[in-house]
Amino acid sequence: MSSDYSVVDVSEISGFDEEADVVVVGLGSAGTCAAIEAREAGADVLVLERASGGGGTTMSAAGHFYLGGGTRVQKAMGIEDDVEDMFKYLMAVTPEPDEKKIRLYCDESVSHFDWLVAQGVPFEDSWHREKNVVQMTTECLIESGNEAAHPFVEIAKPAPRGHKVAMEGEAGGPKLIEKLVEKCQALGVRISVDSAVRVLVRDGERIVGVRYRTVEGERAVRAHKGVILAAGQFGMNEEMVKAHCKNLSDDRIEKQGSAYDDGAGHQLGAAAGGINDHMDGNLVTTPFYPPQDLIKGIIVNKHGRRFVNEDSYHSKTSIMCLEQPDGEAYLIADDSFFARPLFGWQELINAWETVEEMEVELGIAEGALQKTVADFNEHAAKGEDPEFHKSPKWLTPLVNPPYAALDLRVGHAKYVGFPLGGLRVTVDAEVLRPDGTTIPGLYAAGGCASNIAQDGLGYSSGTCIGEATFFGRRAGRHVAAA
Repeated sequence: MSSDYSVVDVSEISGFDEEADVVVVGLGSAGTCAAIEAREAGADVLVLERASGGGGTTMSAAGHFYLGGGTRVQKAMGIEDDVEDMFKYLMAVTPEPDEKKIRLYCDESVSHFDWLVAQGVPFEDSWHREKNVVQMTTECLIESGNEAAHPFVEIAKPAPRGHKVAMEGEAGGPKLIEKLVEKCQALGVRISVDSAVRVLVRDGERIVGVRYRTVEGERAVRAHKGVILAAGQFGMNEEMVKAHCKNLSDDRIEKQGSAYDDGAGHQLGAAAGGINDHMDGNLVTTPFYPPQDLIKGIIVNKHGRRFVNEDSYHSKTSIMCLEQPDGEAYLIADDSFFARPLFGWQELINAWETVEEMEVELGIAEGALQKTVADFNEHAAKGEDPEFHKSPKWLTPLVNPPYAALDLRVGHAKYVGFPLGGLRVTVDAEVLRPDGTTIPGLYAAGGCASNIAQDGLGYSSGTCIGEATFFGRRAGRHVAAA
């Protein structure tokens, strides 16, 4: 794969235009946290941001953090959450869990929350109790993953761990960046915007600087202690998406992220000898709830068969829809709970007085959908779902006509997504080679590093910003001590 990103030997640099102890590539949630910690440890820090201001993908996020184990907000709401339950849950939902990273993240979750508060990030002592994709209020806590769904509810005691920044709607991400950038500026972190890093500089095995482009021309900066890559994900790089991410390579799926999410960090790290992990991992969603009562419906494929427990996290359900034959799926509801989805990403196909009529119009083989509904109704009446184990809370027989079908077919419903893969790193964000050795002087965090969030089937909202800020902080502390 062609790349505009490379590594050059220090002998090719005629002279450095400036220097710093630490150079951070990117002013998003990972980069700002890395810069804050490095600066507070006494390092001279320069952040190079490609855009005209900070933010990255976090600017388009609602500002959820996946945190638990007894945070201030959880305690204020009377929620008992044990670190061990959080640990067991994250271990269970992560495809290839790094036990050391997850243990560290869970053990220090409460102190990380407290650190964010100390930076001025606002969190309200409140709880959004309905199952939702994003609370449009300033409420903080939300059940943001598969905690209460099978099979994870049998593995660990569930608790709401999604902590949303106290802003209405989806303004939490911008507020987070605002507060973190303000802290960087107050500490004396140097920030250069419209500065696109294209080249890492190596002296022997060690990364000692970068070369970057500005409107005035190309410049080089020496990094005495190290370089931290915090350049975001790769969803806007069509070539990388097609090479690595099957779901997102479908043009019918809208890519979410910053215009500058072109995999710069991934490519720079790989050019230096690093390796990227979980590049096929992605979050994809077409949220059919809220209202939460729609979860009482059943989702079927073109053959009229169910394939998922409908109370799963919305990305898991959506990815399972994509995996069905021809990407066809429908949400079936009856008149007792049907309502149009709040986000309006799916169209109502029609409503029918009988399941048989619906089956005919949807083009499902005769009797197939009727059998699925009859079987579901029989068990739901007894509070059971032996096939997919949907929680009894959401089980209700579909016996009140008319029956409605929401269109979840890819190409008809709106699907959006973003990739999750990134550079293999240590718990201190050091970039790793395939043989397990570290690349001296090179670190990565946020969207260009692979830590906890590895795929959309096991994802929980808040994991990306949570791990970006947490491991970004560790990167800053470690490089400052180099």
